[in-house]
Amino acid sequence: MTDAYFYEPAKGHGLPHDPFKAIVAPRPIGWISTRDRQGRVNLAPYSFFNAFCDAPPIVGFSSTGRKDSLRNAEETGEFVANLATRALAEAVNLSSAAVPHGVDEMAMAGLTAAPCRLVAAPRVGESPAALECKLLQVLRLRDVDGAETNNHLVLGQVVGVHLDPAYLKDGLFDMTLARTIARCGYRGDYAEVDHLFEMLRPESGGA
Repeated sequence: MTDAYFYEPAKGHGLPHDPFKAIVAPRPIGWISTRDRQGRVNLAPYSFFNAFCDAPPIVGFSSTGRKDSLRNAEETGEFVANLATRALAEAVNLSSAAVPHGVDEMAMAGLTAAPCRLVAAPRVGESPAALECKLLQVLRLRDVDGAETNNHLVLGQVVGVHLDPAYLKDGLFDMTLARTIARCGYRGDYAEVDHLFEMLRPESGGA
């Protein structure tokens, strides 16, 4: 058996590009929409995003630095996670641009700011699904030495769910029809969900 290539991240990887994001992949994209206290809309994608439990449903995204999504969520106590899809990939990418505070990325990308039911922040009207979230907490991440990093984990409870009925098949949300996208390893790598396979858990044994 060939020895594994091993490195310690703190000492460098010795490869042309850091493989960390290629290993932890594909990663769901949290396309986060918020509003500030003045009602200005912000939209940005976060590849450090996921669901953490389902009862209650909790999702979170990690912001490197105090970006508008984080500040707006703290100010208003809410955010919306919109589903990123292949049809919307260019808009997702456009909304990642570094623009001055107060610029409406949703309008910049030619998207519809659709109203939510339980939060004031809008959702992306073109997205097949959106999660209305109430802020639970913001955690400043620390390293193994206890030193604070410049990364903030924003956790929110899902209080409302929007689904486009065109993507419901026999009562199930069809992500292959939505063609959900995910972030992969290197600079411009993405994955697209176009097929699934089924593998059920083994039944528990015992007397």
